[in-house]
Amino acid sequence: MPAPAEIATRLGIAEGELCVRRTYEFLADGKPVQLSTSWEPYAVTGGTLVVLPEGGQHGGAGVVNRMAAIGVTVTHAVVQPEPRHATAKEASLLGIQKAALVTHIRRTYYSDQGRPVETADIVVPAAHCEIVCEIPISRCQADPRQLQNPAPAVPPRAPSVPARAQKPGP
Repeated sequence: MPAPAEIATRLGIAEGELCVRRTYEFLADGKPVQLSTSWEPYAVTGGTLVVLPEGGQHGGAGVVNRMAAIGVTVTHAVVQPEPRHATAKEASLLGIQKAALVTHIRRTYYSDQGRPVETADIVVPAAHCEIVCEIPISRCQADPRQLQNPAPAVPPRAPSVPARAQKPGP
């Protein structure tokens, strides 16, 4: 399918360039709880065993594993959540009121070459979930000069208004 302008921008390709587009409806206890539409540049997966994300021996393996199967190393993803109101179509598919609050997540996976290899729009009803991000922290090798001459600490700012004790209410 040709990439619309916003998707082309997110994937770093020309508008109208071919992509593989797939849509998902995720269920919990038989009820829809999440919608997802993802796009992969056909130039990356076309002619490979992973061109159809849910088919073949790598079907359903997820973006990172599917890309690895064709020699593409995914190193990171950028996730941009934002609150907004559901569209009429989203509300219908999710079984929520029209214009109910949802969290719209734009997620893009990048290869070790910095190329976007997949982007997705994920929509979750705000009342049904909590978005939590876990960010791994790794120790990096510090420059020994920084250890000997650390940057000066910024002292905490004094409050501009003196603190007052407040009596508890009745």
